[in-house]
Amino acid sequence: MSILSRLLPNHKRRNDLYQHDKNNAICHKSGGFSSNPSTDGAYFDIVNDDPRYGDSYLYNAWVHIAVSILIRNIARADFVIKKGGNDVISGPLYDLFRRPNTALSRYDLWKETAAWWNLEGEAFWWFGPEYSGGLPEELYVLNPRKLRHEEVYGHGEIHVTKKARRWFYQSGAEHIPILQDELIHFRDWNPWNPVRGVNPLLSLSLELEQDYYANKANSQLLKNNAIPQGVLKTDQTLRPEEAEQLERRWESKYGAVKAGRKIAVLGKGTSFEPLSFTPEVVKLFELKRWNLYTILAKYGIPPRVANISDKSTSLSGKDTGEQHSAFWKYTLIPILRQFEQILESQFFMRFGLCETGVFDLWDIPELQESEDAQSKRDIAEINAGLKTINDVLKERGKDTKPWGDLWYRPKNMIATSGKEPMEPGD
Repeated sequence: MSILSRLLPNHKRRNDLYQHDKNNAICHKSGGFSSNPSTDGAYFDIVNDDPRYGDSYLYNAWVHIAVSILIRNIARADFVIKKGGNDVISGPLYDLFRRPNTALSRYDLWKETAAWWNLEGEAFWWFGPEYSGGLPEELYVLNPRKLRHEEVYGHGEIHVTKKARRWFYQSGAEHIPILQDELIHFRDWNPWNPVRGVNPLLSLSLELEQDYYANKANSQLLKNNAIPQGVLKTDQTLRPEEAEQLERRWESKYGAVKAGRKIAVLGKGTSFEPLSFTPEVVKLFELKRWNLYTILAKYGIPPRVANISDKSTSLSGKDTGEQHSAFWKYTLIPILRQFEQILESQFFMRFGLCETGVFDLWDIPELQESEDAQSKRDIAEINAGLKTINDVLKERGKDTKPWGDLWYRPKNMIATSGKEPMEPGD
């Protein structure tokens, strides 16, 4: 039994909501599949109960790998509360995001949120069964696949002019109502449904289906690859008992065949022709390679981040470092900034808070310059007069020098008035 089914019925605020029309509770969601999306005006998505591409996190290895890479890296970024530019290190807000609930750590909060975001295109935070208004004291991450929206009517049409009052959480045969102001909804843009996110794997449904069948074909090929390791040929007609006797005599003299293979005994001019891979089978391997790069591209993961060596690219440490840095700059940071903006509008502004929440990335190694590159840049800026030696020392957290506030002009620099050269000291 889920936590919602155990706790929500005891909540007094919802007693008047249980007598509702269940037909209104059963409505479309981001995981639903429209039978005719071109005519009903609704949205469509991957079929969740189809093993070919329904739950790709379970059935597709590279989807699982890609999502795992994303969520564990997003969870590395510290979410901090700031007020007036300073970090908040105590108080209700600090405690809420440091320990969302008794069973959830702050690391798992963002890991689970990012997981649903990358699998369903949306994530939900619920304020808990004891919430009755004001600043919440707990946060729970809900399963988007079990949530239904109230303001969806026949054929997937959505009344966007009327503000939704409730969501419904499906727990077995029950549809438990949750009020709109008890949720924070992280939602990616969905052109087919303005109130739900869209599964990011929707556009890859054919590739996932092809990969599923390619895997099945490869497995069947391996299972049926019963090519014998040795062949005994004779021009005589052999009865079954004679063939077995010949096989035993061979094994007693030369040893049994290893790896579970058998000796084939062929008589009366019968010959053996081993099977080879057909061009169609070779294409399956190329197709899987294409699908691999398509999935990584969809999630914005460079090959080296996924530990894939591409023969066409350099495998130097610099190339690997650049791909890890690009992964943060162009994939993870935009996601984190979107999370910040969603919380800004749905949490901090909703409750009229002076604080705000940001992801602190100062300790992410992939975003830090190497010491050599930083030193070269500092020296160039000191020579150009953009910084003093003490400025650099302060940035590095080191003690300043008594003479460090003076700028020492390089000897090869010649001052000019803009027209004619001037002698040094003029």
